Parts: sequence; C-alpha cells; structure tokens
Amino acid sequence: MGNLSTPIKVQKLQKALHAKAKAEPGYRFYALYDKLYRQDVMMHAYARCRANKGAAGVDGQTFEVVEQYGVLKWLGELAHTLKEERYEPQPIRRVHIPKADGKLRPLGISTLRDRVCMMAAVLVLEPIFEADLPEQQHAYRANCSAHDALAKVKVGLDSGYCEVVDADLSAYFDTIPHRELMLCVARRVVDRRVLQLIQRWLDCPVQESDQRGRQTRTTSSRDTGRGIPQGAPISPLLSNLYMRRFILGWQRWQASRQLGAQIVNYADDLVILCKPGQAQHALAAMRTLMDKLKLTVNEEKTRTCHAGREHFDFLGYTFGPYYSHRTGGAYFGLRPSRKSMRKLVEKLRDLTDPRLVWLDATTTVAAINRTLRGWANYFCLGTTSGAYRAIEAYTTSRLRRWLLKKHKSRRNGLLAYSYEYLFETLGLERLSGRRSKTPWANA
Repeated sequence: MGNLSTPIKVQKLQKALHAKAKAEPGYRFYALYDKLYRQDVMMHAYARCRANKGAAGVDGQTFEVVEQYGVLKWLGELAHTLKEERYEPQPIRRVHIPKADGKLRPLGISTLRDRVCMMAAVLVLEPIFEADLPEQQHAYRANCSAHDALAKVKVGLDSGYCEVVDADLSAYFDTIPHRELMLCVARRVVDRRVLQLIQRWLDCPVQESDQRGRQTRTTSSRDTGRGIPQGAPISPLLSNLYMRRFILGWQRWQASRQLGAQIVNYADDLVILCKPGQAQHALAAMRTLMDKLKLTVNEEKTRTCHAGREHFDFLGYTFGPYYSHRTGGAYFGLRPSRKSMRKLVEKLRDLTDPRLVWLDATTTVAAINRTLRGWANYFCLGTTSGAYRAIEAYTTSRLRRWLLKKHKSRRNGLLAYSYEYLFETLGLERLSGRRSKTPWANA
C-alpha cells in the first residue's frame, strides 16, 4: 500500500474519460457503472482510502479487520454486490470536532465499504468533471493547490484589483441542495445506476451517540433535501461541482460580468477582487447569485475592504498593506495569520504537556519537528520571518520547561538547555533558518 501511484490501466481509463469530456463539452456519459467495480479501480480505491486512514464507521470495521479477512476477497465480494445492484450504503457515524472559535464542526464517518465505493466513483467521475471546472477553482484538483489560490490573490492585488469582497458562506457543505446538485451531475452523467448511487449517498441517515452511549438516527439530509456528508470521499468533488454553478452564473450574468472582477475560490472559501469603487456592487451581485443557488451568505463574517488600507484573511494568511524595512515603501503582502499561529501554538502546547514527561526526549522532539515542518511547508509564502521567530521562541521555551519537568530540575532553563543543545544535540527544527517562497514572481 506504500506506492500510491495510479495503476496504468486506471490512468488510461481516466485519460480517456477526460479527453472525451474535454473534446465534447455537451457529451453525456451513459456507461460508467461497470467501471466502478473493475478490480483495478476497486484496488486503487481501497489503497487511497487506506492512505487517508480514518476511523471505523457504524459497523466498527477497520482496515486491520479487512486485511485479516483478505483484501482481495473483501473487495471481490463488495464488487459483486455492486455488480448485482444489491449494494446499500450504511448510516454515517457523526462525530463533532472543535473549531477555532469554540464551536463544534460535525464530521461524518462513512463505513469502510462505503468509503471504498465512493472513492471508486471519484476515480471514474473526477476526470469527467475536471474537464469542466473553471480556473477560479483550486481545491481538490490535480496540479492545483492552496498556494496557487494565494498566488492568484497576490497577483490580482498587484494588478490593481485592490478592493476585496471577503466572503463567507454559512455551512456550505450542509446546505447544498440535492435536486440542483443532481442536475449538475446529470448534465454530464446519464447512467441511471450511477445517479441512483450518488442520490443514496446524499440521503444517508446519520447516527450519533449521546454521552450515555445511546444511539440516535436522523434522516435530516433526506428530509430537507440538503447537505453533503463532510469527510466522505465524494464530497470534495460534489462541492466543487456545485460551486462551479456560482462561478458560471457570475460569468454569464450581465450585472456581475460587467464588473470585471476576479474570483478566487478554494472549497468553501471565496474572495472577489475588484477595481476601486466596485466592491459593494460585487457584494450585492454575489448575494443575489448565492440566493438563487439556495446558499446562505454569512453576513457577520462577509465584508468588503480596501487591501491598501485594511487586512483580510484567506486560507490561513493575512493579506494587506505592508512596509519595506529597507525602503519604507508600501506594498501588498501576506503573512501567516494570527489565527493560524494560535492553532499551531495549541498543538505545540499539547505536545509539551507536563503530563507527557514519561516520553523519551527524542520522541517528543520528533513529534514537534513533524508539526513544525508541516506548518512551515504550508506557511512559507510572503513575510514569514516574524512568525517563524515567534513560533521558534515559543517552542524553545516550552521544550525547556518540559525538559526541566522531566528531569525534575530547578535550574535556569536557558542555562540547563542552551540553544545549541536543543538544535544541535536534540535536533529541534530551526524555523529561523528557512526562507520565504514567492511562487507568484513568475506568474
């Protein structure tokens, strides 16, 4: 399972589907269902799900259980169930994970068999819909990343699109209307069995346990005809597909098209870059279009601003006016946001919890390094030196306190564990030695 490169035969299938979709924008695919349970597609779908890890669903089945049973045998039985059209998805197990603002985000955990079937559908459907997605969308796409979206914003600001609609949608994933979403799918796919499969996944009941362990099952998604399960393998594809409707609507509607604004979208995050004096018109147009799409604009978090005078956050970065230490001149820049730094500090605090002093120091430092590298690999754009210094100072301080506690020492932390000891002996990651990247330089 270590090698996740797509098998050659699956690649050929995907390339053929993509080429057909790209060459004929009006073509509707009518024979896709039998591709879902092909052995090579199912095997790769399983490998992708295995790499994503994830907890067990309502049936309690884990990857370890499947591997003891025999992966090929298990996949063969699942493929046979699909082929015989006897497959029925099981309820989604709902858990709640804390958000930065103290609220809880509902996360749906499908069973392993449902995740593999959804991933098989993604492998077949994604190349078709990828051919239709506009350049404004950057999430969940091959050869696209959040860094590309950030670069688009930076280039747009530098090009004079300095008024910004900083948009926020209320519970985007939970409010996507099924009927309209299925129309988006059916515009390209007329295979009845594939459409029925997607509809069943959308209608899945949700099961959750209360504090006493009592289980309740709800069918709100089916009853309201809204929402896609967050955490399901097929949800990113469906969310992109529905957001595409907004972007196409914006491009075709005269009231928004004549503004000449630039949209940058990543999943449910959205900014609209405008020429001076146009932001309020763009905001009004966005509200109208979102209302037509039956989506809700979060008015508390949506605002307009001038990036030459105010800051705004997008994808964990803070954009706005910055000043050169060398020349004193103003420029449009970006840096890791305070919120993203706070989240990292919380992780580092957990890793250096005094209750974990029983761990080996090399184990703790290795965990800290993985966290720091992952964070710095993403937050490597724009003005990073101040954030890196602050995080490094916090990390060294916390690690010294942890080491003193571990060794039951009352010595001065700086004297007991010098920077040389932390960085050279223990191998702590040194963020201050990293340099910022500017991928928009050649954009």
